[in-house]
This record gives sequence, C-alpha cells and structure tokens, in this order.
Amino acid sequence: MIQIGDTFPPFSLPDQDGHIFTEAVLKGVKTVIYFYPKDDTPGCTVEACDFRDIGAELAGAKVIGVSPDSAKSHQKFIGKFGLNFPLLADTDHTLCEAVGVWVEKSMYGKAYMGVERTTFLIDENGAVAKVWRKVKPEGHAKDVASALA
Repeated sequence: MIQIGDTFPPFSLPDQDGHIFTEAVLKGVKTVIYFYPKDDTPGCTVEACDFRDIGAELAGAKVIGVSPDSAKSHQKFIGKFGLNFPLLADTDHTLCEAVGVWVEKSMYGKAYMGVERTTFLIDENGAVAKVWRKVKPEGHAKDVASALA
C-alpha cells in the first residue's frame, strides 16, 4: 500500500476522450488524484461536483479522478455534471491495485472487489504528500482544499 513520501507509481491510462495520461502529468504541479467506485452514483456525484465547484480553492492544484469505469462512461458523467477535470479509466484496476485501493468490500452480505474511496495529494516531484482513506464524499473537497492552503 502506498504511503506518504512514496513516489506515485507509474501508470498509463486513458481519459474520457481517449488521451493517455502517465505519471509525467504529476511533475511540476501539485495534483489531487481521487479514486472513486462508479460514475453517476450518489456519493461519487457529490464528490465529483464538490471538486468541480471548489477549483479556485485548490491553490492551483490539478484534479484527476480515477475509477474502473470506461472512457465512454466518464464522458457521459463529465457531460451530465459539467466536470472540469479529467477522469481516467482504470478498467483493469491496475493503478487501483498499485496504490492499494482495490479491496474486498461487502454489501448485503455479499463480498466483492471494488474501489475504496481514497484521495492522494501528490507534490510537485511526484511524491505522495497526503492520503485520505475511506473518504466520506460530503465535505471531502473542502478538507483537501484546507490541506493545500
């Protein structure tokens, strides 16, 4: 599991438009990378819209969302809610596994694998500066903005 001070792992994932993002996008600017379970679900929508709305308070940090949904699903989600940051499609959950957010979950007594809502603040050198695990969507973007202030 990735910890504070670790270098964020290498990755190569498409965004909603098919453009490939790699860890190179993390160099030179603080970046908020948040992992969420599923596009257009209640908690994920609250979190995404809060990051959309709080942009100016993020002190110039870049925001990137990551989930196992497809680029097409991300495109619809962005269009529906006017999101102003990229969403990366980790359909085979390679990056989710690399950072330790692909975990066993349980709902209605059934176990399944899924994303544990987690946010990483990456510094200008590509190192993890802060980690929020088991995030509650409401108010989370404000917590992240406070850490950047």
